[in-house]
Amino acid sequence: MHPSPTVRVLTGITTTGTPHLGNYAGAIAPTVRASQGPGIESFMFLADYHALIKCGDPARVQSSTLQIAASWLAAGLEPRRVTFYRQSDIPEIPQLCWLLTCVTGKGLLNRAHAYKAALDKNAAAALEPDDGVTAGLFMYPVLMAADILMFRAHRVPVGRDQVQHIEMARDMAASFNHLYGQGQELLTLPSAQIDADMALLPGLDGRKMSKSYDNVIALFGSREQLRKQIMGIVTDSRAPGEPKDTEGSTLFAIYKAFATPEESAAYARAFAEGIAWGEAKERLFERLDQEIAPKRAHYAHLMDNPREVEQTLLAGAEKARALAAPYLRELRHAVGLRPLASAPPASAAARAPAQTAAAAGGKPAFKQYREKDGRFYFKLLAAQPAGKVLLQSRGFDSPQEAGKAVKLLQTVGIQALAQLTKDCIIAADMAEKTELEHALRQLMDDPV
Repeated sequence: MHPSPTVRVLTGITTTGTPHLGNYAGAIAPTVRASQGPGIESFMFLADYHALIKCGDPARVQSSTLQIAASWLAAGLEPRRVTFYRQSDIPEIPQLCWLLTCVTGKGLLNRAHAYKAALDKNAAAALEPDDGVTAGLFMYPVLMAADILMFRAHRVPVGRDQVQHIEMARDMAASFNHLYGQGQELLTLPSAQIDADMALLPGLDGRKMSKSYDNVIALFGSREQLRKQIMGIVTDSRAPGEPKDTEGSTLFAIYKAFATPEESAAYARAFAEGIAWGEAKERLFERLDQEIAPKRAHYAHLMDNPREVEQTLLAGAEKARALAAPYLRELRHAVGLRPLASAPPASAAARAPAQTAAAAGGKPAFKQYREKDGRFYFKLLAAQPAGKVLLQSRGFDSPQEAGKAVKLLQTVGIQALAQLTKDCIIAADMAEKTELEHALRQLMDDPV
């Protein structure tokens, strides 16, 4: 509907914590690098609405927003080249969230990993299934879909544990398009971008670096703090001179995430030659400080000047809303939230459910729609008398399945009915077989 000359890539990070070295290697640095590439239009946002689902501490949400924004900017993000904004500064996002809520089946949300994990945790603790589960947690996938669909993102970089949310966003977009699109793709279906080489750094104790494990290495702490944390990384008891394995080594895994292939190869040779653990840690510290030191001062400046960060985010929000506001007007119009002067006359409105634009123009037409049961249907309407139903489908689990059946009828004609009826998909009044056959033939010869 609105073709873009570039690929739109959208990334968000929840504002509940302080970025650490693992966040930098796995998300911040790759995102900044990608935003500088040709043919990429990057949207990066601070997901502070999402933070409210996980965190009830207002001061923490505010401080985390500043820390994360400062980290991205210090890492080299150029606001003029990207759209960098705070989620809560875009009022169109929660409005789109509601439109999506109204086309999203509860069954889809029941299958969300986070919700199911909460149910499993309660079951294990012999609590009520929904104990402590807020509507915010349950609706999390819809808000995430609104974040993505609001800016017509083509790709969303995610870890494998987040792929389900992208698939759910696609389902919601397809449902919305099916119900309101009238043949147009109102919402762009996004794709998950999974980086198989994404750096997942181990922490101080060898487990995945995570605030939950309290094993993180600070991103923009002092040089002294960085050195102390590196020297505290757990290693085995092999003495100097004994060969050491790079496989499973926390030191080597972190070093490799920041070093060139040549540097990594030299570090691996040192392991094989029996480098002492103290020297190996010192080399890692120097390599990390080489990466972080130039950015540390910029980060400190931004943390000392929050108004500067605020102005950057507000400018990004203005840029984002220039896209979001007119787009939401289109979507509101599509669902019927329109000025009354633009509504059709009452008599025409009364006839509208039984007609399509194609049928009104003298041709038979398929109408695809979704019912309150959450399933997808289609019907074939005659050209004359307008609105007469020649064929009615049964319910499909997805719009794609319904679309395949329609496509088969449009290309094969009435011969497709035998297969579809056998599969209990189509309910047709065979007393009208001649008229039905004529309509399908007309669509084959002159597809709508």
